[in-house]
Order: sequence, then structure tokens, then C-alpha cells
Amino acid sequence: MAPAPLAGSDIYERILTAPGGLVVLEHTDSESLIEQFRGIARHSGQSIYVWQPEAGMGNLREAHTRIPGSQRLGNALRYIQQSIHFGVYLIERFPLPMSAMDSTLLRQLARAPAGHVRRVVLMDAAPTLIASFDDVAVRISGVAQAAQRPRLRDGRWLL
Repeated sequence: MAPAPLAGSDIYERILTAPGGLVVLEHTDSESLIEQFRGIARHSGQSIYVWQPEAGMGNLREAHTRIPGSQRLGNALRYIQQSIHFGVYLIERFPLPMSAMDSTLLRQLARAPAGHVRRVVLMDAAPTLIASFDDVAVRISGVAQAAQRPRLRDGRWLL
């Protein structure tokens, strides 16, 4: 019997296969999704980080590990840009208004070289912020689609 896939792994796979470096995740329950990603990070050993305004950036694999000096968004974005390692960086509760420097850094991260697998994921972002990055961001829906029942048409099963 095959082991059950981890919750959230389908969303994680879609983030990894996104064509750009900046992903806007449209999801309704970010806290539970972060917990699902924590399970993925611990189970697979993948580098998944989360940035929160009050705590800064931390590694989901190791609950108490924080990146020093990352409480300000600009510092966290520079850390992401300078990292040469694989990583998925979740940015939760994006602070507004955004400075011109933070906007420039996000645009540079969105256009990262093809060889770098580094994804910046905006969670719970304001619609005005999302609209300002429509030209470089990839939108992914985290809401599960309703399962389609197969129908029999002309002797063939269709979804």
C-alpha cells in the first residue's frame, strides 16, 4: 500500500513548476497551508521559509530558527536575492504601502535566472499589490476544485 500524499503537496508542486520566480497564492486559510508546508519541509527536507511582519523570516523545517535581521521586508528580500540555494519563501501579510526599493527587489526576484529554483510566494496580499505585479507574477489558486464525476457519453467516459 502506497503512503498517502502529504496535505498541501499539490499546491507545493504547482509553486515549484510555476514559470516565474514570483507567485501569488490565492488561498483562503493561510495558517493551515503554512502548517501543511511545515509538514512537507520536515518530511522531505526541502527549504521552505516564511516571513511574517512581527517575527521576520524563519525556516519551517526547524520551528525556532530565525534569520537574524530579517524583520524588515527589504532585508528579507535582499537575503532571498543573495541566497544561492534552492528555496521557497512564503511572505505572509505583506505590509503596505510598499517602498520603491521593495518593489524593485520583488521584480528582480520574479525575473531570476532560469537555473535558480527560488520562488517567492505572496500570501494574503492586497488586491492592489497583486495588480501592480500582474506583468511578472504567476497566480496559483490554492482552493481545491470540486471533483468532477465521470459521465458516460456515446459509450465513452468523459470528465
